[in-house]
Amino acid sequence: MNIAIVGTGYVGLVSGTCFSEMGVDVTCVDVNEEKINALLRGEIPIYEPELDEMVLRNHREGRLKFTTDLASVLDDVDIVFSAVGTPPDEDGSADLSYVLQVARTVGQHMNKYLVLVTKSTVPVGTARKVKAVIQEELDKRGVQIEFDVASNPEFLKEGAAIKDFMSPDRVVVGVESERARNLMTKLYRPFLLNNFRVIFTDIPSAEMIKYAANSMLATRISFMNDIANLCELVGADVNMVRKGIGSDSRIGSKFLYPGCGYGGSCFPKDVKALIKTAEQQGYDMKVLKAVEDVNEKQKSILFEKLSKFYGGELSGKQVCLWGLAFKAETDDMREATSLVTIKLLLEAGCKVKVYDPVAMDECRRRIGDTVEYATDMYDAALNADALLLLTEWKCFRLPSWGVIAKEMNKPLVIDGRNIYDPQEMHEYGIEYFCIGR
Repeated sequence: MNIAIVGTGYVGLVSGTCFSEMGVDVTCVDVNEEKINALLRGEIPIYEPELDEMVLRNHREGRLKFTTDLASVLDDVDIVFSAVGTPPDEDGSADLSYVLQVARTVGQHMNKYLVLVTKSTVPVGTARKVKAVIQEELDKRGVQIEFDVASNPEFLKEGAAIKDFMSPDRVVVGVESERARNLMTKLYRPFLLNNFRVIFTDIPSAEMIKYAANSMLATRISFMNDIANLCELVGADVNMVRKGIGSDSRIGSKFLYPGCGYGGSCFPKDVKALIKTAEQQGYDMKVLKAVEDVNEKQKSILFEKLSKFYGGELSGKQVCLWGLAFKAETDDMREATSLVTIKLLLEAGCKVKVYDPVAMDECRRRIGDTVEYATDMYDAALNADALLLLTEWKCFRLPSWGVIAKEMNKPLVIDGRNIYDPQEMHEYGIEYFCIGR
């Protein structure tokens, strides 16, 4: 089976590579010639565990190809996945210009039946717009060619995307014809053989499922952050509260970990887009607006704890940051709490030294030399007046606290992910603060 995937960003490259791993012939398409040339040289533009090895192997074995010319592959494929970006506009709505451009190109150059599948996260009603654009281009050409559109939202967690794709909780496919359903069933047959759930729905429902899922997870995080902040005020321990409510089978334990705010490419963007979709329908998503508000405030909580400790006198303080990526196992800094924290620290006159095992280059790309880049986690803590943990990388879990306490100017640790033991910190003479305890 031959397919094309347009867009070699996070979703497109992971999806294309995993499909090729399952024996599908995949051509990944991107208008960025530099990116395609890099992929042809074996250079992977994103960090994701196991991805580079899988890309190289499938490209070498001929199942995974790369090109900048979508038109040239349309005669050879049965399905085209659109995995291009849908960045938020200034008003929070999803920018569909790249999605519609893919549809336009397909309509201008297709010569046989195919299914155009939206893989990107798009608002409800996008498939209808995509279908209209394709038909408009076919009408301009004066040709009658059957086609279908479908929605197949991705549910990949950065840092575990390969596992999520190959062993999914569920695969959601929105279709509007039996022919499209049969073709998508054929594509996902390896997953059906392994008894993974492939859920077929109508297209609007498939489009809504992705937004609703991410918004629910974001809601759980913001709810627990709100509870954690209240726990501090009343003397409760949020970790005990989390275990207590998570043991309720109706609630479960996942996404109940408090911290210093969520970030990344999905939750912030999707919450904003769903709020905007509701506004366009005359409906007010009050819960999600509160979720967004709580999260934005939570991103400054480590700075606020630091400022409170020093009585607001932060000018000239040397601050160490452990972690820059929005989560572990990725170099993604989109909407990362680290960016908010760095901005606040610099505005307060602090000197900031940072370390992340993967995201240092991405940080340089975003903010240049406004901070000092450490050679390792211990170098970052040298002569620091405070150490702030923002990302729970494994390398940060069991540091040599005796060494760190001696090399810091002031042994002060503010833990934004609640991964350290307060008693252990006390034994090393480290002043320790976390979230919700």
